[in-house]
Amino acid sequence: MAVFQDEVLNLPLAGIEAVLASDDLQVASEDAVYDFVLKWARIQYPRLEERRDVLGTRLVRLIRFAFMTCRKLRKVLTCNDFDHDVASKVVLDALFFKGETPYRQRALALEEANAPYRRLVERSYKYRPVKVVEFDLPRQQCVVYLDLKRDECTHLFPAGRVYSQAFHLGGQGFFLSAHCNMDQQSSFHCFGLFLGMQEKGSVSFAVDYEFAARSKPTDEFVSKYKGNYTFTGGKAVGYRNLFGVPWEAFMAEDSPFFINSILHLRAELTIRQ
Repeated sequence: MAVFQDEVLNLPLAGIEAVLASDDLQVASEDAVYDFVLKWARIQYPRLEERRDVLGTRLVRLIRFAFMTCRKLRKVLTCNDFDHDVASKVVLDALFFKGETPYRQRALALEEANAPYRRLVERSYKYRPVKVVEFDLPRQQCVVYLDLKRDECTHLFPAGRVYSQAFHLGGQGFFLSAHCNMDQQSSFHCFGLFLGMQEKGSVSFAVDYEFAARSKPTDEFVSKYKGNYTFTGGKAVGYRNLFGVPWEAFMAEDSPFFINSILHLRAELTIRQ
């Protein structure tokens, strides 16, 4: 959508509705969809009353708030373009969905499979949505949950990678990236997980991090790697072979790492004192 943004900005309301209704819309994230909708509405409906009406009655149902970042959802609550009651409802619904278990989320998405407005179905995002739990005390910390489908992992072979949406700790933006790469010691393909900081520059940021994944038979998270790093931006650190097995074993039908065809990853970040 970004490539043809100028053309899309000139579409009439019916055209925008058709674009936003698509599950296959190629976008970076739902945050980007939200920003685009606001930009389009402000151009097409310069009067606030008309813009609020169009957003609240026609377009709000086409924005998939459940897949927006919490950081962006906070901005929705203070956005003057939306009626306050409308904004409060969509944000609350999104947060309730985020709080559901992955199994329940999939069930809710299936329930609206044939609905005209598929608010709980993921689009083809460039950056994978994450769940984030933040703590300020006793130390600044965040726990990030990233789920990858088996099909997504299959498509990583032999040298692909997938990136998460950005999340924040101590005012800095971070991301996770999952890779299919070569194990440097054994020369076989394997699954790697990395942590990167978005901002480049002179800011020095020391972080303790731990990667974990759910594993059968308990389906509980099991720690896979711990490390620490002082970030200065623009570099990712992590572990090239997170599970200590070749790619074929990682992707096998009896792999203990896929639960209902979902790979559940967790990263815990803590600012070092």
